[in-house]
Amino acid sequence: MGRIRLDAVLVQAVIAGALSFAHLHDLAAAAGQDGWKAWAYPISVDLLLVAAWRRLREDGQSRLAWCWFLVALAASLGANVATAGFLDLQHPPGWLRFGIAGWPALAFLGGTLLAHTRAPSETDEMSVAASFPPDQVPVTEPQIPAVDVADLLSDESPRALIETDPATDAVPTVPAALVVHARKVADEHHARTGTRIDTDTLRSRLGVPGPLAESIAAQLT
Repeated sequence: MGRIRLDAVLVQAVIAGALSFAHLHDLAAAAGQDGWKAWAYPISVDLLLVAAWRRLREDGQSRLAWCWFLVALAASLGANVATAGFLDLQHPPGWLRFGIAGWPALAFLGGTLLAHTRAPSETDEMSVAASFPPDQVPVTEPQIPAVDVADLLSDESPRALIETDPATDAVPTVPAALVVHARKVADEHHARTGTRIDTDTLRSRLGVPGPLAESIAAQLT
């Protein structure tokens, strides 16, 4: 039979939880909540604390979760301090009675918001997708490293290669480096859309004149 190993942190957690539970019960009882109602208050505080902590584990940047986690923590710590002799529980002040009476509604509001409010990123993605037909959902275009086309052209006469004379039928010369870059652009377009890139799109993506784009497209086929 295996030996049972006690975890010091777990023991501390059990002790702290038990004491806070008892202090919350005593505070509720002193404020006029008797019987089962006094025991319901510590359960309500602990449940809100757990719900906020679970939300924080999913989204540590959630302001909503942090807000309700601090509210529940303040209620628990406040009960510990109040029952340590800082308040006359035989004659509880009016603000304490008011706070105890309003806690159930506050805890219900916090629990509902934590359980039914989506994370901002998930909500944004769903709203954007819902505003488009299924076959037209926008897709973030992958970023291909920016390349200066002039740098890929021949050093001898880069402008002559880009700016061809429309009055002639000469086919512009396409450097191998530019073809390689254009092929990357075409492969990315095909992977994203499932169709081959057309000449107009290739010209727009590369930023080159039409004749040069047509010459490049001919070499990609």
